[in-house]
Amino acid sequence: MKRLITIMFVALLVVTMSVPAFAGKVVLKLGHIAEPVHPYGQGAEKFAELVKEKSGGDIIVKVFPSSQLGGQKDLIEGLIYGTIDMALVGTAVLGQFQPQISLFDLPFLFENREHAYKSLDTVGMEIGKPLESKGIKLLGYMENGIRHVTNNVREVKTPADMKGLKIRVMTNKIYIEMMKSLGASPTPMAFGELYSAMQQGTVDGQENPSAHIWTKRFFEVQKYASKTAHSYAPEPLVMSMISWGRLDAKQQQIIMDAAKEAVAWQRDLSTKKDEEYWKLIEATGKIKVIEVDRSLFAEATKPVYEKFAPIVGQDNIDKVNALKK
Repeated sequence: MKRLITIMFVALLVVTMSVPAFAGKVVLKLGHIAEPVHPYGQGAEKFAELVKEKSGGDIIVKVFPSSQLGGQKDLIEGLIYGTIDMALVGTAVLGQFQPQISLFDLPFLFENREHAYKSLDTVGMEIGKPLESKGIKLLGYMENGIRHVTNNVREVKTPADMKGLKIRVMTNKIYIEMMKSLGASPTPMAFGELYSAMQQGTVDGQENPSAHIWTKRFFEVQKYASKTAHSYAPEPLVMSMISWGRLDAKQQQIIMDAAKEAVAWQRDLSTKKDEEYWKLIEATGKIKVIEVDRSLFAEATKPVYEKFAPIVGQDNIDKVNALKK
């Protein structure tokens, strides 16, 4: 807690500090935890390509994938201190700094991807603005994917089948409560430790999009995958306010334009790759993929809304619901 208070104090100074502009060619470091082949890993590369193109080579974004610059919390702290310029991080971690952005971690919030995109590009950008006073600028939301449950113990077809399963989750209160509501035993753990934890039986399973199940090869150490689609996981593209403040107006516009274009490109890629990944996962023959009645899981997780509406804002939930077809 003491460290967090210190970080927040430093962040509050960021917006009032005068920082020197970049001299000459601008080089920005962008970190994320995914493999380079992951759709948002490819999105990061596309963003870097667009920035270089739009700036005529005057702005270079160097991408550091696979947790090379640290885990997601390390990346956020780096943004606040200005030691990292840009990052792709989950709303589950950003929510520790701006609670309302945890809205997007709620289970069964969106009807489909189209509903998610509308919500993120409007409500999402609005509730992301307060991050600026904490040292972080939200540029847009790429896509991690639609999350599903895998495990090594039994076929999960209903919430009753989740009872007692040790499921790895992010260190996020909503995900912890979500798993509790389904009868599972949530086990917070760093993403980088997950493969070996499943291999060694420290946890029975996990929940992630198909992209991670495939690119991180989780199918090698899991027996069952249940297509619960319990939540949609955006992957915000964010920038250090210190680095942002060192750019001139023209450079800032280049970054914003490239971010908007890269987000649209990456979402399209992610949608296409999701179907492809499931085919590849099933083709391995190592893991059984199970279709479920999602309405049963949605009903079981309703208490999560009652608990977290005061935190994420019932008004924000209402705004998202109003965007449904």
